[in-house]
Amino acid sequence: MVVRILTDSTCDIPLEKAREMGITVVPLTVFFGNEAYLDGIELDNAGFYSKLQTSKQFPRTSQPTPASFQMAYMELINEGAEGILSVHVSSKLSGTYQSACNARDSLPDEMKKIPIEMVDSQIVSLGMGVPIMHAAEEARQGASLAELKTHLLDRIARNKIMFVLDTLEYLKRGGRIGGAKALLGNILSVKPILSFKNGEIVSIEQPRTRNKAYARIAQLVKDRGAVEEIAVIESDEAVGQQLVQSLKSAYPGEIPTYKLGAVLGAFAGPGTAGVMVITAH
Repeated sequence: MVVRILTDSTCDIPLEKAREMGITVVPLTVFFGNEAYLDGIELDNAGFYSKLQTSKQFPRTSQPTPASFQMAYMELINEGAEGILSVHVSSKLSGTYQSACNARDSLPDEMKKIPIEMVDSQIVSLGMGVPIMHAAEEARQGASLAELKTHLLDRIARNKIMFVLDTLEYLKRGGRIGGAKALLGNILSVKPILSFKNGEIVSIEQPRTRNKAYARIAQLVKDRGAVEEIAVIESDEAVGQQLVQSLKSAYPGEIPTYKLGAVLGAFAGPGTAGVMVITAH
């Protein structure tokens, strides 16, 4: 069975890597005022963070249209896909998942014969990106659609993202603060450790400095027990490497780093770094 993987650009898988692995990435759109850019295609990470620092306009984002997803599904089916696994950012953060569902449901009748399994990841960034990359590798090896979905959901269930923002201002302005609202009174005086619970952003702890926040993240990783996989996501290389160094006390293996994309960067802001950790069975 030929199964293809489709996702959206909030997965933070580098586009070149996605192409190599046969993963289709449908981009969200980032706006600065009236200027619109397709995430990762018309605006790369470096370009985005440069604009974020200099633009007088606060960025906003928009989900892909159902038509964008429908075109992507049809293209995969025409290329010979016998099944599609479609994995998306938490529906509590974006309408992207619903847009993808609408696209699937409105495909031409003859294409509806091809099964498309939808997954609301209830998470974001590498929290879905790493499981998606594993799914793409397993698809290459001939795994069935059902197997791929089961394995992907298992990795997501064992997955935790923790990230530290330089400021909560961007999250506040973007309206995605979720369960972390209680922090707003301390917006200037903490480097909060945030995570996800039931698809929403929640606050774990509120250290006063970045050093303390990273040291605490390392301890929280250690407390989770045996680690199957770990990766760092960052909007700034310096803070990303600082987090990597802190994590070495908890995990002796290689810690790959990935760039935080423009859509998430619009809400997290500059100076953000986080860790994705999958605990072992």
